Amino acid sequence: MFHGTPSPEVARGLKILRKRIGDAVIPPSKLDETLNLATWNIREFGRKRNNRRRSHAAIHYIAEILSQFDLIGITEVRDDLTDLGRVMDILGPYWRAVFSDFSADRAGNRERMAYLYDKRAVTFTGLAAEADPPRKKNRKTGKYEPVITWWRSPYMASFRAGNFDFILISVHIRWGDGAEARIPPLKALARWIDKRRREKHVVDKDIILMGDFNIPALDDPLFKAITSKGLTIADALRDLDRGSNLARNKRYDQILHYRRHTKTIGDIGGILDFFDDDWRALFPKAEYPDMDKNAFTYQLSDHLPLWVQLDTWIDDEELDQIINRARRGAGRHA
Repeated sequence: MFHGTPSPEVARGLKILRKRIGDAVIPPSKLDETLNLATWNIREFGRKRNNRRRSHAAIHYIAEILSQFDLIGITEVRDDLTDLGRVMDILGPYWRAVFSDFSADRAGNRERMAYLYDKRAVTFTGLAAEADPPRKKNRKTGKYEPVITWWRSPYMASFRAGNFDFILISVHIRWGDGAEARIPPLKALARWIDKRRREKHVVDKDIILMGDFNIPALDDPLFKAITSKGLTIADALRDLDRGSNLARNKRYDQILHYRRHTKTIGDIGGILDFFDDDWRALFPKAEYPDMDKNAFTYQLSDHLPLWVQLDTWIDDEELDQIINRARRGAGRHA
């Protein structure tokens, strides 16, 4: 980390923030053995409010939070990447970013998505693309036309940690006019991923889907929609006693995977609560007299990071697969 020489107020805030991070009990990752993966919706990250950028303090706090992980998928990154650059400067020279283009219309909120990663722990392996919506042939025109239109295109990228190769897909499902309106795009996304993973030349079948799904609870029809084709929640996140919004009562953010392919997501994970029902400790009234909870969400966020630790040591699993294939072959020829 390269916090430099922050002001006394920011230094005190960083100490408080580190105490809250410590309470989250995020175990350190081990090179080539484990990887700390997170998803975080940073509210309108990069947008100016009242013609002012995020405060110096907020940029330091965001960098401190991100540094707890090795690889983070960020949603709500805006078209202006200035604040992302400010954060990257603090994270230091080992950190890299891969990001999508932005939606240029009001409907897409001029948003893009980004993956930030520490290159000492994880490698970007080349695939970075927005998901193409499924197309179907129009019998009248003979042209292939999109079956649906993504409100915000899912963004995927390929990585490797240890011997584990995997694809991340990040999404930000539109809030829309109500919960029922979110069900069709969630089902369509589930079908798209299921079909894609079955393709012969897909880069990797170890797919992890994450982001802001605007799903209120795990027993909700919205969660059933996104898991309708076999995606499952990481064990570590299934029985959390809190949500990822500041009120901690909604399960908006998710990390999902196909269990029979991605076996590396275990029982270590959770939510990093940087809020702790107190924004004043991080933004003292003397320096921020007009700060309230809503203004705080535009400095840090209205979402908390959701994370899991991946087990990237798969050598023994690969050896077992070789042995099992040999046994099956021998059985067929017996």
